[in-house]
Amino acid sequence: MEDFQKKFDIIGKSRVIKDLIDITMQIAKSDISVLIYGESGVGKEIFAQAIHGYSNREKKNLVSVNCGAIPEGILESELFGHKKGSFTGAVEDRKGYFEIANGGTLFLDEIAEMPLTTQVKLLRILETKDFMRLGSENITKVDVRIIAATNKDLQKEVDAKRFRHDLYFRLKAVTLFVPPLRERKEDIPLLVDKFLKEYAERNKIQTLDIDTSAMEYILKYSWPGNIRELKNTIETACALTRDGMLSEEILKNLITIKQEEAPLNLPVHLNRSTETLDREMIYYALIELKKDLVELKDIIKESKEGDKNIDINHVEPLEKMEKEAIVKALDITKGNKKSAANLLEISERTLYRKIKNYGII
Repeated sequence: MEDFQKKFDIIGKSRVIKDLIDITMQIAKSDISVLIYGESGVGKEIFAQAIHGYSNREKKNLVSVNCGAIPEGILESELFGHKKGSFTGAVEDRKGYFEIANGGTLFLDEIAEMPLTTQVKLLRILETKDFMRLGSENITKVDVRIIAATNKDLQKEVDAKRFRHDLYFRLKAVTLFVPPLRERKEDIPLLVDKFLKEYAERNKIQTLDIDTSAMEYILKYSWPGNIRELKNTIETACALTRDGMLSEEILKNLITIKQEEAPLNLPVHLNRSTETLDREMIYYALIELKKDLVELKDIIKESKEGDKNIDINHVEPLEKMEKEAIVKALDITKGNKKSAANLLEISERTLYRKIKNYGII
């Protein structure tokens, strides 16, 4: 299994990933269709590549198609090809992805975005192994394994009549679920290490590292964008560090942990009775609640004391404070507007508008 992980660059030591790898290795040798579920950014394409690479079709093409990125009007032409003159702009015969993938594997990402008319033709290919190019009267035979992926619940799409039920049942012969990063946080340190090494190699710089507090901060975050978001965050942090060490301060400027994301420090002990664990959890929860009440009391007290000594001349206008914050962010990021927008927690478009409004050069 370790060799398999290394070969296909599957990073993880969690039980769910190990189980997923085990299933992937079992089904790879067959020609059965596979449906891969998972949120955006979890690495569904990695598992599609592993299935193909470990199959008997490994020496043939693996063709990846993002069904959501191709306009509906030309998706059929891209998939099935066309004959010269079949539509305006068709100046020559063209093979589609099915012919290019003949003998190999076709990975259809974001399958839920495929139009219903195209779904009908896909179902026919799955059943008959043949199709016709647009504008052609000749039948083309193909031998292609289909792997589909989606971040949507296809059963709900079927119920909403946005996805054909017969195609859904045909695709889901084997279903793999790639869990989100928040459900396998023990894999995060391995992924961080990988991204640090890749960034250093790609930019030809010395080895990068991350300190303990920064890693602890990363582990508290829920990572809604999953591995893709983690990678982008680490790479941005690498660009911002000056000493090759990623700090908690840098990461706090890139990601913000909401209150509900920070778990209570509740005890989890093995070989303890349920009653004992319940009592301890309640005890620690009460301690945390008491802390919150004390902090709230202090805040109210400070607020009352502050009200007595308010000097209106010391209140800065909001526009001035905002302008200073933008200037400081641009200075920290050395003029990188995307990084500055991340620090300010606003969109890049909003940042450009404010720079123009405030006349910041």
